[in-house]
Amino acid sequence: MTLYNEISFKTSKLITKAYSTSFSIAVSFLNLEMQSAIYSIYGFVRFADEIVDTFHQVNKKMIFDNFEKDYYETITNGISMNPVLHSYALTVKKYNIPAHLIESFFKSMRADLDKLNYNNDIELKEYIYGSADVVGLMCLMVFVDGDPQLYNKLEKPAMKLGSAFQKVNFLRDLKEDVEQLDRRYFPELTIGAFDEATKNILITDIEADFCEARKGIRELPGKSKLAVFIAFVYYKQLLTNLKRTPANKIMQSRIRVSDPTKLLLLGKAYFKYQFNII
Repeated sequence: MTLYNEISFKTSKLITKAYSTSFSIAVSFLNLEMQSAIYSIYGFVRFADEIVDTFHQVNKKMIFDNFEKDYYETITNGISMNPVLHSYALTVKKYNIPAHLIESFFKSMRADLDKLNYNNDIELKEYIYGSADVVGLMCLMVFVDGDPQLYNKLEKPAMKLGSAFQKVNFLRDLKEDVEQLDRRYFPELTIGAFDEATKNILITDIEADFCEARKGIRELPGKSKLAVFIAFVYYKQLLTNLKRTPANKIMQSRIRVSDPTKLLLLGKAYFKYQFNII
């Protein structure tokens, strides 16, 4: 079992590196044990997201049903021949990740199978809680390593960070969501076109989430503070790029952060961490 466990965690690490170099860089600053746990969380949520967003040529509902069923069987049996589910289940058990977080995640992912428009802030908030906030809370369970007081203290900032990341993703992927999936997460898009005024309203809201999230990052223990701060500055820069880009351009192309800029941000983040000025 030891070898299979190692292979399973390495599989999740491979998936993380293939899908997100930025996130992989941030995770690499954690100790090896925490790295494996966070990679397993990423692999799990990434596969679920891929099912509902990209597997258009197959029966997505059937595959998602099987994926969810296989997860619960893995938790019950203690093993899965799906290495992503196997490594994630080991992390869930080791760090006591609450079942209600996972249930909320499955609920939001399942919504992506057929829900196209989010008509008000309540609907959007519920979706983001399950698709992003709970993922931040899963990672927080790893970072605090069983300290319930610290978890409770950082729960709200962790959720704000998850919300900020998700909303930035929504803005970055606006063209793909609208044109390919006919999906509109922001309620503002269901009543009008995406223009400068709408863009500025959304960005102001995201900036407020980032502001609250940063307060919690300062309180994270050990190298988890650095790892999360690196991801924070990457996404904050992406938001800055989106802010500088005209609304019509966002609807024409996918805005990114260049690799040289990422290296510069990494250096600045490490400097601030070393001198405790996060």
